[in-house]
Amino acid sequence: MALIMAAIIVAGFSMQLAMGRSSFSAPPLVHFHAVIFFGWVVIYVTQSALVTRGSMLLHRRLGWLAAAWATMMVGVGIFTTMTMARQGTVPFFFQPAYFLVMNSITMLCFGALVATAITLRKRTEWHRRLLFCAMAFLTGPAFGRLLPMPLLIPFAEWGVFAALMVLPLVGMVADLRRRGSVHAAWWWGVAAMTVSQLAMTLIAHSVLGLAIYDAVTRGSPGAAAPPYEFAPPPDSPLITGRG
Repeated sequence: MALIMAAIIVAGFSMQLAMGRSSFSAPPLVHFHAVIFFGWVVIYVTQSALVTRGSMLLHRRLGWLAAAWATMMVGVGIFTTMTMARQGTVPFFFQPAYFLVMNSITMLCFGALVATAITLRKRTEWHRRLLFCAMAFLTGPAFGRLLPMPLLIPFAEWGVFAALMVLPLVGMVADLRRRGSVHAAWWWGVAAMTVSQLAMTLIAHSVLGLAIYDAVTRGSPGAAAPPYEFAPPPDSPLITGRG
């Protein structure tokens, strides 16, 4: 499953490059963000391979690098999101205020799952399942590039969430077949992901969400973007899934 999640991420971002929707001329922050996040994918796949091979000593040593890397990811992810909101470059299939809250909560949930998994590292069954959920939550941006997002407006975020939740569901089904029951770690991981998804909607469309958006974008080009409106796609009329 580690390779499958890695393949989803690579496919999502590679497709954007192949279709000309992204390029190497992007700002340095975008490249730095890409290096940090792809680095996590490499670390996660490597850690899974080390466990499979039984190289537990190296797995534990690399684990501390992974912990530091995950911490850096949370900071870089939130900072990049704030920068996009300030520059007014939020993807057109997301409302700007929602995008700001969505990505920030995604990173915080990822960080919380990784931190809990590290805390429970001696309880292997919990450790690996919680890390799986953290990784699954990070496939959201990749699914956002693979799915027909403009056609899913105004429910694009729920389409992404439904797609990525298939991943822990597969793990739960595998548990049921092998163990005869679903390990509790799956329920906690899925609960954290679901609560985070609900929190995105509730906070983004609240007074708090609007205040956060105003505070982040104040004095920047992004302040001119209506926080709860979908921008038209570049150089084309807006075609959505709404009637």
